[in-house]
Amino acid sequence: TPVWVIGSYDSEGKPNFMTAAWVGIACSRPPCVTLSLREATYTYGNIMERKAYTVNLPPQRFAPQTGYFGRVSGRDVNKLEASEMTAVKGEFVDAPYLKEFPYIVECEVIHVHNIGLHTMFIGEIKDIKADPSVIDGDGRPIMEKLAPFFYFPPRGGFYPAGKFMGTVEDVVEKLKE
Repeated sequence: TPVWVIGSYDSEGKPNFMTAAWVGIACSRPPCVTLSLREATYTYGNIMERKAYTVNLPPQRFAPQTGYFGRVSGRDVNKLEASEMTAVKGEFVDAPYLKEFPYIVECEVIHVHNIGLHTMFIGEIKDIKADPSVIDGDGRPIMEKLAPFFYFPPRGGFYPAGKFMGTVEDVVEKLKE
């Protein structure tokens, strides 16, 4: 699963970030992102109270900080201090994002669904922030420059994104060969 870092504020306004893998696109109109969390997480309570979160895409060079965000609780430690990262107040939602990450999605919660062990938050995208260095001339993200990575639950490890395989048309064309 792709690795994401979720930003939220607690009841006292302290920024918190957690690593999450259960994140995905939910709808194109309105544009929405889902996030599924266990109720036991600190972030769950933050999002229930503030009705907002950010989805921060970490590049591979920030794997140590990303792993750390998933290993400790914001209830117990100041993750920003230990990771030497910088929280920035969201412009459109009541949630922080990480200044050092090149691609950020600000989401406002519009639906909450309990689905067993996890609760799914559906957040309407209110803004996308992208560092110009990871965007092409048409305003689209450049995968190689974003340098995302993945989490493989059975091994408990991070894996880099692979090389470009070709457009869908190119790949399908190989079936005809």
